[in-house]
Amino acid sequence: MDPLVAEAEAWLYLVLALSGAVIVGLLVHAVAFYVVRGVSKRVGRGEPVRKEVLARIYRPLQLLIPLLLAAGAVSVAAPEFVPGAETPLGSLLHVGVVFSVAWLLIALVMAAEETISQQFSIDEADNLRARKVVTQTRILRRIAIIIIGILAVGVMLFEYEAFRSLGTGILASAGIIGIVVGLAAQRTIGTIIAGFQIAFTQPIRVDDVVIVEGDFGWIEEITLTYAVVRVWDQRRIIVPITHFIETPFQNWTRETSDLLGTVFLYVDHRVPFTDVREAVGRIVEASEYYDGRVWRLHVTNTSERTVEMRLLMSAKSAPELWELRCEVREKIVAYIQAHYPDALPRVRAEIRGEGPVEAPSIPAPPSA
Repeated sequence: MDPLVAEAEAWLYLVLALSGAVIVGLLVHAVAFYVVRGVSKRVGRGEPVRKEVLARIYRPLQLLIPLLLAAGAVSVAAPEFVPGAETPLGSLLHVGVVFSVAWLLIALVMAAEETISQQFSIDEADNLRARKVVTQTRILRRIAIIIIGILAVGVMLFEYEAFRSLGTGILASAGIIGIVVGLAAQRTIGTIIAGFQIAFTQPIRVDDVVIVEGDFGWIEEITLTYAVVRVWDQRRIIVPITHFIETPFQNWTRETSDLLGTVFLYVDHRVPFTDVREAVGRIVEASEYYDGRVWRLHVTNTSERTVEMRLLMSAKSAPELWELRCEVREKIVAYIQAHYPDALPRVRAEIRGEGPVEAPSIPAPPSA
């Protein structure tokens, strides 16, 4: 038989063996997921969690199982049909298996984060513990993905002798490279370390209400290097993560979302304080935004023209406090306008003169 024909037949048998292994792997994957999904539906309890996990790992296992069977087929069939082919094919399949395992691990990490996020919803009113957990899981998820990716790339490169020698040479000069990289990337490394600090000390959490650079907003996203603040007017401020470690800022929901707010009134000295205080009480207690904790009215200052009154009130969250302040401000001004118009701020002036002031005469226009 012609050697070329014999070699072609050998490669054909090897390709058929690999194709059969891949097809069997796909069938095993399909049957396994069909059975697992059926059992999950019958069990019922915890089905959303299982459904999330199965959805995440479906594609990675669809690649991993055929690759594992193909690797087994190569180790058995290649020495028999095409001796020597098992080394390059095995290395290629090894890279594919490592990639699939890394993809599977990342999918499991993301499924775990999604499951935890569902268990700890930040949409509830009293969500302090949920915000703590969600912030930690999001940052740790990013860290885990980075570590898995680096390890996977290292294992794949280590499979090839050329890259292995390169890695040995790099490790031999790691001291000098480490110094150079450390000097060049010290700010980046500091930023990443700050991200770890944020994850565990948590001066900020997802959905915290903060004042950053004079803007009021909510922490929308936290990464290892920056945080996204959603401002009340839908703008987004991208803040380096080191800002929350090195620079003072206001966190309105550090321990609780309950807040106190003030409204200042400037009125005439003739204002009846008792009546206005009673009106403030009625307005605040009738508001849907008041949380029932506290309200006060204090006269905090006087000047030669006005009296300063500070209205103190409480609400469950920053948005509700804003609405409460605006409502009280509007209604108390309307109350004073309707019942005590003389108590509104005014400027007093006294005009003294010796007699009536005559208007100056205006000359007639010249005749044409």
